[in-house]
Amino acid sequence: MDEQNQQNSQSQEKKPLKIGKIVVDRNLCIGAASCIAVAPGVFELDSENKAVIYNDKGADDETILLAAKSCPTQAILVFDEEGNQIYP
Repeated sequence: MDEQNQQNSQSQEKKPLKIGKIVVDRNLCIGAASCIAVAPGVFELDSENKAVIYNDKGADDETILLAAKSCPTQAILVFDEEGNQIYP
């Protein structure tokens, strides 16, 4: 691999995931609780059986992203530290 290709390869490596904000869209949430099964330290159901975030530091960033991806209605929005939407 020549030096140019090596530099391009290194610049395309994934940066570590850093979640800055998590939002639950209450209009989309159906209370399936898959997020709670994946990240019980982060999410819980409220009195209306809607997911809420009670501790955004209750799991590592990869687990939080997996919890968001487990939502059947994509009601969990995940943003990076710069405010860019990571998921969905």
